[in-house]
Formats: sequence, structure tokens, C-alpha cells
Amino acid sequence: MTLSIRPVRPGEAGLVLGFIKELAEYEKLLHEVVASEADIADSLFAESPRVFCEIAEWDGEPVGFALWFYTYSTFRGRHGIWLEDLFVRPAQRGRGIGKALMARLAQRCVDEGLPRMAWWVLNWNEPSRVFYRSIGAKAQDEWTVKRLEGEALARLGAEG
Repeated sequence: MTLSIRPVRPGEAGLVLGFIKELAEYEKLLHEVVASEADIADSLFAESPRVFCEIAEWDGEPVGFALWFYTYSTFRGRHGIWLEDLFVRPAQRGRGIGKALMARLAQRCVDEGLPRMAWWVLNWNEPSRVFYRSIGAKAQDEWTVKRLEGEALARLGAEG
């Protein structure tokens, strides 16, 4: 039994979208997925992509992914990594695959001199919260996430 982590390859946008949908179903948010395979391909394989993806394979079969992008901290004056999605298929959990994906991104941070990696986790997702604590992640409870979208975004944008 072997685990490998590799960058997503051209032609695998459908695989990535499949993982996104599996994650959304787990999070009870499948109704919010509107991305198409073409959207994913355009994002991952653009001339200058702004989003990146690692694929986890167990014995050569894709079993999970980590989708991420660079952030910037004005306080640190450095980039970091934002982990947008991390998912391992339920049948493959408990084999260290999620940790290996996180370790790959942590190594990228170390190699590139990036001081931090951040992500969200749903409050009800206790298995993930336990996992993140086990690798040393700290909750940032002093921050409240805000989102502007839809009509409110359009209305404010019209003022610009």
C-alpha cells in the first residue's frame, strides 16, 4: 500500500470537481456548488493560475485533494497559503492521507519562506477539528468571517 501526493495534471478538472462535490455533500452544501468542469480547468490551468491543487493517490488511485492559493499578510510582509479545500474519501480516512496533504503544503511554506498556512473548518465538524488540533493548528477565535456576495456585492460594486 503506497501513498503519493502530486500536483493536479491537465485533464483532471473533472476529478477535482468530483472531489469538490464529495466534500460539499459531506458538508451538507452540495446545493451551493455551481462550478463546472470548465471553470475548474480554467482556474487550475490558466497561463498564470491563481489556484493550485495537490492530488493524493493510494496505490495509484486518486483518494483525496488539497486545493489552495497564496495569501498575503501585511503584518508579516509575506505571502502565506490559504487552504480552500481538503478532502479524503471516507473509505480512505485514517491512513494519514490528510496529514500527508497538509505536510506537503507545510513543506511548501517552509521551502518558500512563507510564515503561515490558514483555512476554515465548520464548527460542527469535530473529526476535522480534532485532526487539525493534532497537527498543532490553533483556532483564531478572535476573528469573525464576513462574506459579501450576490445582490449585496452587486449593489456595493455599483458604487465603485
